[in-house]
Amino acid sequence: MQCPKCHYNGSKVVDSRPADESRSIRRRRECEKCAFRFTTFERIEVTPLLVIKKNGAREEFSRDKVLRGLIRSAEKRPVSMEQMEQVVDNVENRIRNLGENEVSTILIGEFVMEDLVKLDEISYIRFASVYRQFKDMSVFLQELQEIIERDK
Repeated sequence: MQCPKCHYNGSKVVDSRPADESRSIRRRRECEKCAFRFTTFERIEVTPLLVIKKNGAREEFSRDKVLRGLIRSAEKRPVSMEQMEQVVDNVENRIRNLGENEVSTILIGEFVMEDLVKLDEISYIRFASVYRQFKDMSVFLQELQEIIERDK
């Protein structure tokens, strides 16, 4: 495993423990050259999951793309990286539990928004405004009204 600090190819495992409901293993590693500590995750390789985009194109599911969208929506909000990674884990698990090899971006976005609204409403609105491509203020206000109604 290459050290992210000095790029040396040798490291030793300091600690291992189950993560993501025992679907992966979290390993704390230490570089044998510079003693920098870092974390890696080991996951079982699963069948590739294809995403059907709005234009009909297909591409492989990317956890990183979902996480980047969450990071942008939660910028300057009290949402930790760990919470955002948990949302991505939940979304991926829900998608894989469908038992399908292909899933639409629409469904992925809905799953993200279901978790995000519970986590932080402002981040949810930011994500929804990009995901649903709000055309005008009335659509934005309608989304806000739905959140207010849910909170009652």
